[in-house]
Amino acid sequence: MDCGGEEQARQNGHGGDPAEWKKVAELRAVVEAQDPAAKEEDDFMLRRFLRAREQNINKASSMFLKYLSWKGTAKPHGSITEAEVRGELVQDKLYVQGFDKVGRPMIYLFGNRHFAAKRDLEEFKRYVVYILDNTCTKLPAGQEKFASVVDLKGWGYANCDIRAKLAALEIMQNYYPERLGRVFLIHVPYVFMAAWKMVYPFIDDNTKRKFVFVADKDLDATLRDAIDVSQLPEQYGGKLRLEGYKSSSSPPS
Repeated sequence: MDCGGEEQARQNGHGGDPAEWKKVAELRAVVEAQDPAAKEEDDFMLRRFLRAREQNINKASSMFLKYLSWKGTAKPHGSITEAEVRGELVQDKLYVQGFDKVGRPMIYLFGNRHFAAKRDLEEFKRYVVYILDNTCTKLPAGQEKFASVVDLKGWGYANCDIRAKLAALEIMQNYYPERLGRVFLIHVPYVFMAAWKMVYPFIDDNTKRKFVFVADKDLDATLRDAIDVSQLPEQYGGKLRLEGYKSSSSPPS
């Protein structure tokens, strides 16, 4: 399942900057001429690729055509199934629940539940795609981005996985551009910063600005400023109960 969330906006017309939509039309003509599969993608997706390359049609078309090639390999059946990533899902290290105050779906990630020695890199890549696609299905009309809280409490060397971090970054930056809105990194231990310094050069400048390191003393105020208490997990003083993985193939209890 591809990222969606703009169906109502499509029905109501594009809106926005006419000059930008003109560029989108130009980009569509370029990419469709080189790969007919581009016809399956909507104008909002093309606009995100165009924005990711600062309205440069040549750069955006190159990026988009690489996306189409990747998509055919990464999602040969159109989507990643639960069964293909169950080994990651059962770890309950990530939750897609709730929304922030501007309507962005929230991803809560607990870094101390990921272990480099136990993961299969190819399954992890599929898992990243699975999570991104499923997050995007929760986007309300008019909203194209999600936000995230990365909780690093208890994170240690066993959780350090540079290859997985780089793989996730590559997927998000190259194939899901302009989807990430904000990432709050909380309970950050000193040892994490060594890993961060290794990953940081691979983050594009636009994405770098979206990472916010939150000091413990500012945690409550920062999260409550961004997320309504009804949508904030209980772990952080809110009312939202995070629910762990439940197989869709399991019989109802």
